[in-house]
Formats: sequence, C-alpha cells, structure tokens
Amino acid sequence: MSRRAVLALDQGTTGSTALVIAEDGSVLGKGYSEFEQHFPKPGWVEHDAQEIGEVTVRVAREALSAAGAMQGASASARPQVRVEAIGITNQRETVVLWDRESGEPVHRAIVWQDRRTAGLCAELKSAGHEPLVRRRTGLVLDPYFTGTKIAWLLESRPDLRARAESGELACGTIDAWLVHVLTGGAVHATDPTNASRTLLYDLESGGWEDELLSLFGVPAALLPEIRPSSGDFGVAHASVLGIDAPIAGVAGDQQAALFGQGCWQPGLAKNTYGTGAFLLMHTGDELHRSTHGLLTTVACGPSGEPAFALEGSVFIAGAAIQWLRDGLGLLDSAVESEAMARSLDSNEGVYLVPAFVGLGAPHWDPQARGSIFGLTRGTGRAHLVRAALEAMAYGTAEVLAAMEADSGLHTEELRVDGGVAENDWLMAFQAGILGVNVRRPALVQTTALGAAGLAGLRTGVWRGAQEFLSALGEARIFQPELGKNEAAELMAGWRRAVSATRSFSTGE
Repeated sequence: MSRRAVLALDQGTTGSTALVIAEDGSVLGKGYSEFEQHFPKPGWVEHDAQEIGEVTVRVAREALSAAGAMQGASASARPQVRVEAIGITNQRETVVLWDRESGEPVHRAIVWQDRRTAGLCAELKSAGHEPLVRRRTGLVLDPYFTGTKIAWLLESRPDLRARAESGELACGTIDAWLVHVLTGGAVHATDPTNASRTLLYDLESGGWEDELLSLFGVPAALLPEIRPSSGDFGVAHASVLGIDAPIAGVAGDQQAALFGQGCWQPGLAKNTYGTGAFLLMHTGDELHRSTHGLLTTVACGPSGEPAFALEGSVFIAGAAIQWLRDGLGLLDSAVESEAMARSLDSNEGVYLVPAFVGLGAPHWDPQARGSIFGLTRGTGRAHLVRAALEAMAYGTAEVLAAMEADSGLHTEELRVDGGVAENDWLMAFQAGILGVNVRRPALVQTTALGAAGLAGLRTGVWRGAQEFLSALGEARIFQPELGKNEAAELMAGWRRAVSATRSFSTGE
C-alpha cells in the first residue's frame, strides 16, 4: 500500500526546492537547484521566469523520483508514494508578465530586491498618495512591492499597455507564474497572501481595488483571480511533472512559514533567521494599522482562511556573519560562530550595528551604515562574531516590541526557523533578551511545510490543523537564562549604539 504525501515547491530568490512530505511529517524526497541572477543596471535585479519554471519542474521531478512517487514504466507498476496534492510557496514581490496565448514571458521577471521604481515611488509620495496606499494596503510606497514594477513593465515597450488592456497579457507574482506553468496555462490565479504584497489589494474588501489600479495604471484584465490559500488552483499535468496532482495550497514565503509554525492564533509570532530576519505576528481577524514602522499583511487561519498579521524585517541577520567570514576572514565557516560566542563569558560592551543597507523595522533609516562600538585593546575576533549574533537578537526584540505596541497583544513564545536558527547559543540568547521561550521545530524548513500543510488540509492528507502540526515532530524549547536586569542593560546599550549609528549617518 502506497504512502500518502504532498509535494511542496519552495521557489526562493536564488534557488528552487522541492520536498515530498509524507503524512507523518517525514521528508521522502528532495530536489534543489539554483538559477541565474541578472543585474542589467545598478539597482536592477531580474530573473528569467522561463528558467525558474524549468528549474522548479526539474527539482520537483527529482524529489518525486527520490520518493518513489513517479509512475513506473508499465501501467501496473504502482508508485511507492501517492502524492495527493501540491503546495506552492514563493518569493513574494517578484513579478512576471507573459503572453496568455503563447505562455511566453514578454520581459524578465523584476525581483523584489529591484529598485528601478524608486523615482516613481518618490513622485507618488510627493503627490500625497501614500496615506491612501497605507490605509488600503497596509504597505508603504516602496519599490519592494509589485504595483510600481507592473507600471514600469507596461511602459517599457509601446505595445505592452494596449495588449494588457485588451486581455492578451497576464501578470502575477511567482506563485501565479508557477500555477500557469504546472497547469499548462489553464489557470491564472494567486492567493490573498501574495495579492496583499502588490499595492493593488484592499485589506478590508479582500480583493483588487479599483482606486489603486487607477493610481498605478494597471488594467484589471491583467491580474489573476484571487483564490483561497488552501483552495483549488487546478491540476498539474503528468506531461509537466510526471504525475497528475491538484495544486491545493499557495502562500507567500513568510506567510507559509507562519502557517508551518502553527501560528494561527492572535499573538503567536515567528522569526525566520536567514540573510535577514523576517518577523510576523498573527493578529487573527483584527486588522492593526501600524504606528511603529511595521507592515500590515494577510496571513492564514488554521484552515487556510484569510487572517491578518503584522510584519517587520531586519535587513541584515545571517549576512553579518557572512561578512565577517568572507569580507574580514574572521572565521572559516558560519557554524564556527556558535563556538566562538560560547568562548566568552560576556561581550564586554562590544556592539555591532549591521546597517550595511540601512536599518529596517522599526527605524526605516535608509541612510544608516554599519558601525562597531565599545572596542578596547582586549577586543578580539570572538567579540565581533558574538556581537554580530547578538545584533540579530536585539533587532528581533525591537521589532517584537513594536508588534506588541501596535497590536496590544503579548507574545509568550517566539517560534523560529531558517538556517541561522540552528545556532543553539543564539537561540538561548534570544530567549534571554526577550524573556520568553524560543521554540525551534524539528524541521526548520517551515516555509515548505506551510505550503504542504495548506495543500494537505485541502485534500484530506491531514484532517485538521492540529493533526498537521503534530506530524511535524518534537520542537526544542530554549528558556530564558538571562536575568531581567541584565537583559534590560544589554538592550539599553543596543539602543545607544543604534542612536549613535543614526546620528553619525545624518551628521547630527
């Protein structure tokens, strides 16, 4: 008898991952491949959408083959694993424009990191449109989001706007593009979590907003249908993947991680520690508009239904360790950072503020640059490495405090994932700085798990959200070991360091 499983496709900024996840939570097969990054001009970042589609299909086939889920050569050869559904999670603000009939992209995908529309954002701000955008979408006018990217694409060639208005073209974030690829062009759809990152989606009505479409000059005919995150996105064809399976779950990467961590109730929060750190706090049905430098976005409830969350980003997290390794040569590998941090009883007042690309939430200071404070003759490389790890915990604490201030909710536990979350010393320090438990799941690839959960709940692989969560194994809990006074003193030093960094950048 074959095992039931879900294929999770995690399409990221630098590579695509595919996992075949069984109903008991075990990973039966995996595929991964990077793809090319394109930088046509300073500040411009593009991907070849066709390549993303091909790479995603290839790694999916690798994972299915490794799991024994592919149909055998003869019709009687039954696979060892039966894939009941496919879940997709993706880099959220990257946008693709393609021809509906041929299925060919008409331009490279513009990546979330791309800054080419900074001028347009500045114009819209100067014209007084940001309050409207903030009120409707929960976002800010920034090139990060998709609305201005679509506007730029439609102006990049004289024919594209007319073709878009006539319905010849289709547009969407990477999830919509992959749904198009896997269904052979039969479905053009996205989900609310991705739609809420476009500057075109109204949080209250839960749909595309005509006033915003007009503001950005985006024809409604261009946009995908918005379907529930745990819902029907068509069937992936065997001619594409080697199996027929329904696409039953779609969510943007950070919301998928929130779901995969079981954060379905107000006040539950997760932090993904990667190149940067991304914090989301679930706020349930309550839409909280931030006054502390955060974003309001769509999340998923326990059945995949739309809910709300507050989001804050620390721009540099694990990238600070990479800089110490590659830029300064202070360590040979990132894993050494844990032992180096443990080698010190304290950091002796050394602070590293890794504002290499400015400061994110809750400061939003693009002019800030990195700085180090508290150096003495006794400062060694271990102090700098430990300071880089500590900075992740301090930045996380700042964002979480802003979330609690905006929402009126108290977080009793922080759930963590991402590669840097494997560092036990950092997780223990994070618990101490926050004064609450830090919970790390058995499998830290919670982005893919969230996509799998949304798809599996829709198709009955798991009978409910708690059954899905129970299948993911035992988590490790890190309890606070720092005293409250010590934690408060360390945070006070961090705030002084951030203040001095910002003063230096402005010359004040």
